[in-house]
Amino acid sequence: MSDWIGFFQDVVDYGPQILQGLGNTLLLWVVMTITGLLGSILVFYLTLSQHRLVCRLTDAYISFFIGTPLIVLLFLMYYGLPQWGLRLSPFTVAVIGFTFNVAAYNARYLRAAYNGLDQEELEAGRAQGFSSRQVFLLITLPQSLRLAVPGLTNQAILNLKDSSVAFLIQYTEFFAQVQELATRNFQYFKAYLMAGLVYLALVSVIVIVARQLERRLVRPIGG
Repeated sequence: MSDWIGFFQDVVDYGPQILQGLGNTLLLWVVMTITGLLGSILVFYLTLSQHRLVCRLTDAYISFFIGTPLIVLLFLMYYGLPQWGLRLSPFTVAVIGFTFNVAAYNARYLRAAYNGLDQEELEAGRAQGFSSRQVFLLITLPQSLRLAVPGLTNQAILNLKDSSVAFLIQYTEFFAQVQELATRNFQYFKAYLMAGLVYLALVSVIVIVARQLERRLVRPIGG
């Protein structure tokens, strides 16, 4: 029992750094979730292009970033680019890397949702004189986003959990501060257990919000 008391005292003493790291984690999560969603809308739009080359390049983009481990991309930018004279901050590297990765996954969710749309409704929009861009913005995108909510919210949850790898490129997020605490008091089990519980609590909040959003938005068409 005394070991736990001592550990909690260390947590209190190191609390400001841990809270700062938690704030950095949430900041990274919010930014990459938003930029990943915006990027996926652009990629999704390109997958619908009538130009075969554009479609092939877009499919190659999605396949590359889904098939490549995220940590490889982060290391390539953070440790590799300086050899070419380009140095980026850990936060910048994390945002860029996660954005490209998340956009690829989200674009696939949107494309799958698009395949479930009523194509006659899209044709009706074109028959009314809407341009391809108007059909996309007014009909295709809103309905695809609605149907893709389960996949997009699950990706948002994964974004939070995956953000922990950013400490490997010197970004001082929550897990990096927990790691520092563990190296100070050598209480690795307790420190990592605490980290796991904090992540679980954060994910649980996101899950509750996501499920509420799904109930409001994901309804059968015409229901």
